[in-house]
Amino acid sequence: MFSSAVNAASIRTPGLRRRMGCFIYEGVLLFGVVFVSALLYAVLTNQRNAMQGREGLLIIALVLMPGLYLVWYWSQTGQTLPMQTWHIRLTAAGGQRVSRLRATVRYLASWVWFLPALALWHIAGWRSAGALMAALAGGVIGYALLALLHPQRQFWHDAACGTRLIDTRPIPGGAAASPGGGSSQ
Repeated sequence: MFSSAVNAASIRTPGLRRRMGCFIYEGVLLFGVVFVSALLYAVLTNQRNAMQGREGLLIIALVLMPGLYLVWYWSQTGQTLPMQTWHIRLTAAGGQRVSRLRATVRYLASWVWFLPALALWHIAGWRSAGALMAALAGGVIGYALLALLHPQRQFWHDAACGTRLIDTRPIPGGAAASPGGGSSQ
């Protein structure tokens, strides 16, 4: 449950490996969201092939649907299914529930995971899928490692949005973890 205010010094930050495991799981789940969104888009627009000239609207739909999914979960419970599995919750910096507006801003800011790599791929003139995957993997790994430079080991888009990821694993000794505790992996 969310508390109205939590001592920021007592909040445990999940380790980077756990957050990246959750990130990968989230990507698998979002693949399904994007696939269903693309299928619905194709059916609703009577698209017969991928080259019908409606790519701009499709891209908007493919960015909008994951955004709606993530913003809803982040603002309602603070956790998507992967976050529940990995015992990670999104809160406002003080431990409160994240508002829908703050969750939306976080979703838009989280594109920093991908946009620099996509820009590099485009500017460098690379056109192969392998080069795209390599650029994205390098960008994601580089951005994740930047969290090690943050004083609370948070991702920088979270710091900019006034949000944070917290560890919700049970505390050894039997007490359930509220948004408090020490640093863990």
